[in-house]
Amino acid sequence: MKLNKSIVGWMMYDFANSAFTTIIVSVVYSVYFMKHVVVGNPGLGELLWGRAIGISMAMVAISAPILGAVADYSRAKKRLLFINCYIAIIFTALLYFVKAGDVTTGMLFFILANFGFNSANVFYDSFLPDIVKQSDIGKVSGYGWALGYVGGLASLGYSLLLVKSNVRLVFPVIALHLFVFSLFTFIWLKEYRRPSRRTNYLKEALHRVNYSLKHIRQLPQLLRFIISYFIYNDGITTVIAFASIYGIQRYGMSTQNMIVYFILAQFTSILGAALFGWLSDKYDAKLSLNISLLIWIVVVIWAFFCRTAGEYYFVGLVAGLAIGSSQANSRTILSLLTPQEKQAEFFGFYALTGRLSAIIGPVLYGWIAHRTGDVRWSILSLMIFFALGWSILQGLKLTKGIEQAGAFKQV
Repeated sequence: MKLNKSIVGWMMYDFANSAFTTIIVSVVYSVYFMKHVVVGNPGLGELLWGRAIGISMAMVAISAPILGAVADYSRAKKRLLFINCYIAIIFTALLYFVKAGDVTTGMLFFILANFGFNSANVFYDSFLPDIVKQSDIGKVSGYGWALGYVGGLASLGYSLLLVKSNVRLVFPVIALHLFVFSLFTFIWLKEYRRPSRRTNYLKEALHRVNYSLKHIRQLPQLLRFIISYFIYNDGITTVIAFASIYGIQRYGMSTQNMIVYFILAQFTSILGAALFGWLSDKYDAKLSLNISLLIWIVVVIWAFFCRTAGEYYFVGLVAGLAIGSSQANSRTILSLLTPQEKQAEFFGFYALTGRLSAIIGPVLYGWIAHRTGDVRWSILSLMIFFALGWSILQGLKLTKGIEQAGAFKQV
């Protein structure tokens, strides 16, 4: 496979947008919002942060099928990627103006930034089948994922320098990172020009969801996996949103400490994706994912009993192994269980499921923290998602599911 400008341009968006997830959602703004914006009420910061995540993801889940229909039936895919990316850039930069007590503004700017970021990904993901052959989709997607880790590490480096002077400077710098590196995408990525077709996008979106639901019932092993993914992914999303908040609330760690924490976790994430990818190829993807979810259960139990900041660093290293491997294995299993001619349809449904599942966990985490005043019980609650998702996964018959996917065209 030859990497042309269009493919490299597509991958550079992963490098660009990973800074938002890493710094705004996971490490710096989440902590800033809880520690400096929301003051004077134990647990309230976690409650409101969980609601902000939940609201933004609910907005994306509602609009994603409509945006997907627009992407497929208009010539505006690249334009819509541009618009949503710049919504994320603008409102990320505006976070600089959020100060102590600006709770409503701080939530609103983040919700809009997170909505723009996730909506842009709908169009970004939809470009992949247009720019590479089907046989190369996995490889190019993996390259983009790896480049995203590099972008995350770069953004952590900027932030580590900036938080020592003024933490609010981090937010416009991350917006600038997204702006500069997304330019490679907007200049190099070529849009395949389909004939545009006027249609009722809402009607088309509802038809697509209904169509996917009907087809997925004919693939019971795929349906079982989607249900399992819906549940355990909620736990993963919540860890991403609250890991820094937990470290600072429980152990008094500084923002600089948490940046170093995530730098170390990035390396174990890369190791986990590679190691469990090898395990998946050597044995099977279900075994690999099973081990990943068991590691997640160990992580949340260990975090509950963990007593010191030093020990929490080791929890983070193990969590890095789990997050890199569980995300990579989830995508592999979905690909194996999906009929070849239905890959795009069900990857879209998978993305919709992932966004829906990102609502419950953060809201629940914040509610428990607010009610109990102890974030240990919030982190322990995540074990429910990982244990239940793992239990449902045990009934998955991977070989049978692959056979069902292969025979689907005859159904």
